[in-house]
Amino acid sequence: MRLAAALLCAAVLPAPALAGGVAGPIAGEWVVDLSAKPGEVYTRPMVLTLNADGTVSGMFYQSDIEAGRWEADRGRTCVSFRTTDGVGPYHTAACLVGDHVEGQTWAEQRKFLFNWNAARKTGDK
Repeated sequence: MRLAAALLCAAVLPAPALAGGVAGPIAGEWVVDLSAKPGEVYTRPMVLTLNADGTVSGMFYQSDIEAGRWEADRGRTCVSFRTTDGVGPYHTAACLVGDHVEGQTWAEQRKFLFNWNAARKTGDK
């Protein structure tokens, strides 16, 4: 009975807030590994802010996030957003998996889909 009461309390108590005032371990600064060939390091920054209204703001590949959304459901937290390089849109979707992010970006104008991983920026929690 005590375990059930403790679980109920944990389920209704608010979690600690992170960037943007919303709880979510996917929020923060990440280093995205966009390396296309083994042994060639190619990384770019990603900054995610989860907003209370379900939107995502921040930056990916040095471009501002446009029309971003986030959702915590089915045991995972995911984001989806659009960026642009000034020529066309890039559509990105990513989920937190353990201590890292797994994602993919579709470059519509370049006709490619790229799978990537990201590690939390050192010192960011």
